[in-house]
Amino acid sequence: MLDYYIHRFDKKNFRLVMTILVKNEADIIAANIKTHAALGVDAFVVMDNDSDDGTREILAELQKSYEIMIIDEKGDYKQARWMRRLAHTAKRNMGADWVINNDADEFWLPQNDKNLKENLSFKGSVLTVQRYNMVPDEKSIRPGHFFESDYYVKNPIFYKKTKELTNEKQSIILGKIGPKTIVNPHGLVYLRGGNHKALHIGNLRDYFRSGYDKIKRFEAIEVFHYSIRNYAQFEKNILNRKRLLESGKKVSMGPHYRRWTRLYNEGRLEEEFYNNILFTQPVLDVLAKYDIVSSEKPIAEKIVR
Repeated sequence: MLDYYIHRFDKKNFRLVMTILVKNEADIIAANIKTHAALGVDAFVVMDNDSDDGTREILAELQKSYEIMIIDEKGDYKQARWMRRLAHTAKRNMGADWVINNDADEFWLPQNDKNLKENLSFKGSVLTVQRYNMVPDEKSIRPGHFFESDYYVKNPIFYKKTKELTNEKQSIILGKIGPKTIVNPHGLVYLRGGNHKALHIGNLRDYFRSGYDKIKRFEAIEVFHYSIRNYAQFEKNILNRKRLLESGKKVSMGPHYRRWTRLYNEGRLEEEFYNNILFTQPVLDVLAKYDIVSSEKPIAEKIVR
């Protein structure tokens, strides 16, 4: 961990590496890698967890054009453990000076006229960046067209937290989601969950003084999250949740997913998608009027297909 203090950072010659943990992301993984490569990412470490939808084959094809290290990992999904492993692999095997631990459905976009790498041309420890949910609408739910809407949740609704979902009209899309981090792998102590928080030898003072949640955001980069893209992808996600719930193992899962699993078993999941998850233009107009959603950022034009 003390290598943070002896590691030499050359702002004119450093390595930005992105790690991605994937499982059945054939509809979005190519756009993810192409976009971030165009924005300055030097190399990728991608862990594939038993994909059977063509994701692994797409990665092999992308490997011909981009610097990608692929790790095949079998068995139960262990996000936190694997994310930490990927960060250390990026440092050890790819010479990373900065690491972005990513998910296939997230796009890290600069908010200025610099690319990702240009925005990171300094030595640091942990950068906390804002993350927004993208809103599925009638244009974006066509297969392969997730990027066609610029609507994102600008000011999320703070629903009351409960163990059970008491109001079925609450939207997981419109709710608050946590930020993500960019980390210097030299001196990295701990990554929490899906890279929402990080503890680093270089930010211990900030952590003990302010705690994770009060650390200032790095405003030059923001993350846009395409969690629900179309019905087929949504159903596939719920099937994975169903398998976890029926595995007999202790599973941590939000009430929305438990409800959607029940609706799938009842044959009502598609009805739920089109009635309560897809946002029509009149609904978007109302939400935009009250500044809950916005299309003010040019997101779609930055995504490479």
